[in-house]
Amino acid sequence: MDGGMVASFNRYFVICGILAIALAGCTTPAQRAAYAAKRAAPQPVVMKSNEGKPMDGSAAAVSANGFPDFNTPLTAANVQISDQQATDIRAQLTALGAQKKAGTITQAEYDRRVIEMRKLAANHGQDTLSEIQK
Repeated sequence: MDGGMVASFNRYFVICGILAIALAGCTTPAQRAAYAAKRAAPQPVVMKSNEGKPMDGSAAAVSANGFPDFNTPLTAANVQISDQQATDIRAQLTALGAQKKAGTITQAEYDRRVIEMRKLAANHGQDTLSEIQK
C-alpha cells in the first residue's frame, strides 16, 4: 500500500467518526448526560428486614462453596386467590354492572360501590401485610 492510499483511508475513517457523532444527536454535555441517564440501569431497591434494617443478602441460602444456593424452594409472600374466589369476584362485578344497566340501583349507589371496591383494591395489599406482620 502506498502512502496516498493510507491517507485516504484515514480521512475516510475520520469523516465516518464525525458523521457518527453528529448523527447521534447529542451535541451538548447536558444532552449527553440526559441520554446517559436515560440509558442507565434502574436504581436497586434495598429490602428491609422485619427489624427495619436493610438486608445485604447474607440471609439468602448459601451453598458449601459460598455461592448462592438457588435449589432451596421459594416461598410466596401470600397465597394466591383460588379460581373459585376469582369467579366469585367476577360474578359480583358482573352483577353490579347488570344492576346499573337495568336501573335497579341508583347511580349514587353504583358510584358508592365502585369507590368502595377501588379503595379495597388500593389498600388491600398494605392491610394484608400489616395483618401478617402482627
